[in-house]
Amino acid sequence: MLAFWLTVLILIAGRQAPPAACRLAGPSVEAHWTGTIPRAPTAAAPLQVVADLPLPGSASRFDYQSLESGTGRLFISHMGAGQLVVFDVRAGHVIANLDGFPTVTGVLAVPAEHRAYASATGDHAVVAVDDSTLQIVARVPGPRFPDGIAYAPEERRVFVSDESGRRDVVIDAATNTVVAQIELGGEAGNTQYDIGSHCVIVAVQTANQLAVIDPATPTIVRRITLDQAVRYPHGVFVDASHRLAFIAGQESGTLGVLDLRTLQLRQVLPIGSDPDVLAFDPALGRLYVAAESGVVAVFEEREETLAQLGWYRAPGAHSVAVDPGTHRVYLPLANIGGRPLLRVLTPADFH
Repeated sequence: MLAFWLTVLILIAGRQAPPAACRLAGPSVEAHWTGTIPRAPTAAAPLQVVADLPLPGSASRFDYQSLESGTGRLFISHMGAGQLVVFDVRAGHVIANLDGFPTVTGVLAVPAEHRAYASATGDHAVVAVDDSTLQIVARVPGPRFPDGIAYAPEERRVFVSDESGRRDVVIDAATNTVVAQIELGGEAGNTQYDIGSHCVIVAVQTANQLAVIDPATPTIVRRITLDQAVRYPHGVFVDASHRLAFIAGQESGTLGVLDLRTLQLRQVLPIGSDPDVLAFDPALGRLYVAAESGVVAVFEEREETLAQLGWYRAPGAHSVAVDPGTHRVYLPLANIGGRPLLRVLTPADFH
């Protein structure tokens, strides 16, 4: 009998707890803004150039980046060249330039799966790369125009913005197969996972909304309609520790700071026109918002609000990444003197 109960206890202990439910579920709401938008700053951002490092490929457009902090590998989407560049931030040079990613847009390193996922829009597919061998291990068809990528760790699911397909495509990371396609009711902007609420948040550009998805079901459990002060939301970043979502309005050239507890806009701030990629350094509380106009707006969190520190200007600087360990900022620039390069910067006021 004792052996029987020991077996039962072992079986119970070995069972995995069910995934936590998405805590942002509820009725749809409107995020209002009643304040004024401050003037754009005239000051230069407190950044200084460390190095301009050559990148391979043609002098053509880059898109998203993703840093795997454990290995120091920065995955850079070279959209115009159809290549995925792998840069070692510790050694300071390119270690691989991978072919087979036509019109690559989004990229996300997922150490839990030992993979990086990239959106190959030219193939209407998501490509999985082994993060050790840097070999392609799967090519998952389905999205019409795959873009931003998020990963829900408990469900082991990859969520992909299908921009023109007006949906979020859900991929099972264990089998590399599409398990759901969530209709959004508008064009998809970026997709982000919020570890604080266990929800996936998607910018629905043409509806001027954020769609909140429960990754376990997976279904939309709430919609947040944004004030027109933040129009055509595209880039999104979630600061889970302070329960804030930063939303870049592509048409308005503004950044909305959404309180994820009240679901109201706490601030609306000016950024560069046609904003694209956001990056956040949690240790310094620095937010970087890069825009197609070649402007990177730099902010600092102060008591759960953002203070604007200034602008950094570079031609074609619309993609930004940051290493939270060294605080270095990475800007891939498509055409500097006829060649692409990676500009490495560091906060001038950090010691």
